[in-house]
Amino acid sequence: MADDPIKTLKTIAGFGYQDTEIYGFDGPANKYYGMPAADFKKVLEDNALTSTSGHYDFIKYFNGPDEELMRYTDQCIVGAHALGQQYITWPWLDPESRSIEKFKILAEKLNRIGERVNKAKLGFAYHNHDFEFIDHDGENGYDIILANTDPKLVKLQIDLYWVAHSSPLSAHELFLKAPGRYVMWHIKDMHKVSRDYTEMGNGSIDYTKILPDATLSGMEYYYIEQGGNFAQNPIQSVKDSADYFKKNLIGLFG
Repeated sequence: MADDPIKTLKTIAGFGYQDTEIYGFDGPANKYYGMPAADFKKVLEDNALTSTSGHYDFIKYFNGPDEELMRYTDQCIVGAHALGQQYITWPWLDPESRSIEKFKILAEKLNRIGERVNKAKLGFAYHNHDFEFIDHDGENGYDIILANTDPKLVKLQIDLYWVAHSSPLSAHELFLKAPGRYVMWHIKDMHKVSRDYTEMGNGSIDYTKILPDATLSGMEYYYIEQGGNFAQNPIQSVKDSADYFKKNLIGLFG
């Protein structure tokens, strides 16, 4: 995407992908991958693709003045509307922002952003990695997010790889704790030995047991992802995961 987003999107559309989640938004310029939002939307449309969510760089404003965070939120709203997205997603916390006290501050900010985004007729969600599940004397960040954010304002985008990798609870157990709140899924597999990312079907996560929980979780959109450790190259991995998913898993959503 960094080198040639137009060619990349055309290629992945040819593999059967229909929906995408973006990253790399230039808020002040309202650009995606160096293109004005309207031009990027046209590239998606030309390849029969949609973008239902975006990972936006809220972390840049986490420790700054609240008005800067809200200004950036408004820029994200403009961009998301231009692409026809349904959700704006907070994707990341830097290592300095992962204490229990920081998670409590995060929950307050998530509620404020969620209220602003919801008023703009969009949904807002938080995406997990592994660090949310680190134990801090009987507490962890994910529990704080669940307990201290308004389910109407802040939905959840579950990364099923990181849940399998690091969570004390299974995906099913998390869904039971907050049914209907996990509106988006990141689906990727875990290498059987290294526990790193791997192509769908090459790893240890049994998606035949997870996909039937789609209705319980509230899943509306899912994104097949890898993120690194490609067997040959990123594009081949994208194709291999699509082929495996279409052949073995796509009919198992419950």
